[in-house]
Amino acid sequence: MAKSVPVRCPACRREHTYVPPDYPCSCGAPVTVLLPRGSSPVPVRHRSWAETWTALDCPACGRSGQWPRPEFDCPCGVTLRLAPGGGSAEPAPPVETGGRVPFHPLIIRTAYDVVACATQFLRWLGFREVRISVPRPASGINVRGPSVVGLVNPTTEPTEAGEIETVWLHALAESVTPVAFSLAGYRRPARARADELTLPLFVLDLTGAPQPVNGPAEELLRNGPPAK
Repeated sequence: MAKSVPVRCPACRREHTYVPPDYPCSCGAPVTVLLPRGSSPVPVRHRSWAETWTALDCPACGRSGQWPRPEFDCPCGVTLRLAPGGGSAEPAPPVETGGRVPFHPLIIRTAYDVVACATQFLRWLGFREVRISVPRPASGINVRGPSVVGLVNPTTEPTEAGEIETVWLHALAESVTPVAFSLAGYRRPARARADELTLPLFVLDLTGAPQPVNGPAEELLRNGPPAK
C-alpha cells in the first residue's frame, strides 16, 4: 500500500492526509500514482481530458498506461489536483479473482467504450444478459440485465451523490443489484452515500481495467453476484 502524504489546501490552509489509490494494470498488478512529499496541490476550476490523466509504466510488466491524475476533495468544498511524482510506482499483489478466468479489458478511446467495458465486466462477474441502453436514458441507467442495473459515467466529471441515489432507487424498485462505474471517480458525498447504501463503486482507466473503490465493490469482485 502506498504511503500517505500531507496535502495542504491552498484555499483554507488546512492540512490533510492523502493516500494515493491503486489502479489495476491489464496484467493484474495494481499501480500506484505516487506523490512527492511537499507537492503543491492546484484547485480544479476547469477540466480537460489531458489534465485528468497521467502516463505511467506498470512496475510489474513495464506496460505504459494512462492513469487518473490524483485529486482530493477538501471539506471546504475545493477539489484539488495533485502533482504526481516522476513516473514511479509501487508493485502490489495481483487482485484476487477467486480463481476465475482473468478479465480482458477493452481499451477505452470513446465514451461508448467506457459503457461497453463496464457491460463486459458485469458479464464477467457473472451477471447474465447484460445490455447497453442506447441512447442513454434520462435516468442515466445505461446498463441493464435481469439481475442488475448499472450507472456508467463516461465523462471527465466525477459522479455525484444524486446519481448514486438514482441507480439505487431503480435497483430497489426492480429488486436487482445496483452497480456504478465512473471514468473520473466520485465526489466525496457520492462515495459516502454509496457506502451507506452498500452500493458497489468502480473506476475505469483508459486501459479498461475496472478498480473497486469501496467495500461493496470489493465484495462483488470477490464473490460475484448475490444468490437469488
